[in-house]
Amino acid sequence: MKKIFIINGGQKFGHSGGRFNQTIANATADFFLNHKDFEVKSTDVNDEFDPAQEVGKFVWADVIIYHTPIWWFQLPHAFKKYIDVVFTEGHDNGIYKSDGRSSKNPAINYGTGGMLHGRKYMITSSWNAPKEAFTLPDEFFGETSVDDGVLFGFHRMNAFTGMKPLESLHFHDVMKGSNVDSDLEMYRNHLTQLFLN
Repeated sequence: MKKIFIINGGQKFGHSGGRFNQTIANATADFFLNHKDFEVKSTDVNDEFDPAQEVGKFVWADVIIYHTPIWWFQLPHAFKKYIDVVFTEGHDNGIYKSDGRSSKNPAINYGTGGMLHGRKYMITSSWNAPKEAFTLPDEFFGETSVDDGVLFGFHRMNAFTGMKPLESLHFHDVMKGSNVDSDLEMYRNHLTQLFLN
């Protein structure tokens, strides 16, 4: 039985109702619950949470699946606060022991003190920016991918804990050109390739 922990980082704030990421998070839960080989736990960053219980979900899981919009080229503040609070609770308590260095040679081994080895993570992100903003010459992101650019630090954060990445999926142009049905089909195909094939 593979254990899946789903985190919906789609914050309800300002003009955002968080509907797209809620839809994707729900589709994730439905996908795994419809297959008998998976157990599912989930968290929505809009809800109150107990930090110790959240650490327990990370420790319990085989795979953590993060869903987040990108606001001003960063995670929404409620999702960032969730990570700050939960990972701090997880210090020497299941998420990471230290930064990995020793006082004998502090210049090496930074980022090797994680406690979540053997686990994997996946991230979906949603953007107002079109895909072409990342791929075309002279467009805004200078031909730098989401994973190598805006989400580089997020990936290093997960590496710090000892987790390894599964292939990300990014939804573009969700405010002006979104087709939720085709996005969901693409996403279910992505999950099928990663988890069932």
